[in-house]
Amino acid sequence: MAQVSVTIDEKTYRMACDEGQEEHLLGLAEQLDGYIRHLKGSFGEIGDHRLSVMAGIMVMDELSDTKARLDKLEKEIETLRSERDSAEKKARDAGGAIAGDITRLAERVQTIAKKLDG
Repeated sequence: MAQVSVTIDEKTYRMACDEGQEEHLLGLAEQLDGYIRHLKGSFGEIGDHRLSVMAGIMVMDELSDTKARLDKLEKEIETLRSERDSAEKKARDAGGAIAGDITRLAERVQTIAKKLDG
């Protein structure tokens, strides 16, 4: 297990993470620190615990928005897949109908050709 030191609100925390995840964890800590700094800039020193809770709520709000957008996109993808499948079926059906028409037309041409030869 890897170890990494992150700094949030000018405090350093030693954390464990899976091997190869160090940079990801550092990035997450940097984002959280950004929330904390934003809140401190807006509200001043209101206590570490309250800042942490407010930052957590901000993160959860973003997560909720992201999940809602993801759900909407997944529904749009499903609609597009359904429309694509329907269009493919119509194209296959139309192709089959055209092939049948061509076959019947070829048979008529042959019948006419035989009458002209005969």
